[in-house]
Amino acid sequence: MRFLSGLTLFFYTLVFLAVGTLLIVVSLNLVSPEMIIDVVNNIYATSNVRLVLGVTGLLLVLISFAVVNVAAGKMQREKTIAFENPDGQVTISLSAIEDFIKRAMKQLPEVKELRPNVRAGKKGIAIINRVILFSDINIPETTEKIQNIVKTRVQDMLGVEEPISIKVHVVKIVHKEEPLNQAKKDDKGAQFRGSIEYGSY
Repeated sequence: MRFLSGLTLFFYTLVFLAVGTLLIVVSLNLVSPEMIIDVVNNIYATSNVRLVLGVTGLLLVLISFAVVNVAAGKMQREKTIAFENPDGQVTISLSAIEDFIKRAMKQLPEVKELRPNVRAGKKGIAIINRVILFSDINIPETTEKIQNIVKTRVQDMLGVEEPISIKVHVVKIVHKEEPLNQAKKDDKGAQFRGSIEYGSY
């Protein structure tokens, strides 16, 4: 993979340098149209040069297809987690894990909203949680509780021993809203106190 990346970088750098130099030369009018025509005619007249150009072009096309396939495969692997069972391979979508974490966090009264982002790589699984917390809580204790629950639930669900990194990013702290039923009871229970004055209209 590293060899392919290095070879791709070399060829693309070479092509961009050649194209950039050609554009600069043409823009500065350093080469006449006749010289360009002569170079093209010499290329067509020399079979060895045409062979080198053809092989170079074919190599660039093959490298481009290989880079696209490798990039597409890497993107697909990053969107899933795969492990082997005795009967075959099993893949789990990262979005399914994110939905599982959201449901698991609904049990915490300190959390108003949690949006997880799961990433899988060679170093393990990284989970970044963007949370909205209520104001009447202890943030260090709550975030530690979130990390412990998420890590335990994900490990139990996947059954893997890969390292799991849990990060918590508190994006907002809000006040708890008073329940609507309680507010209605308070309105009904309110009594008017004081004298009533009647006037003529």
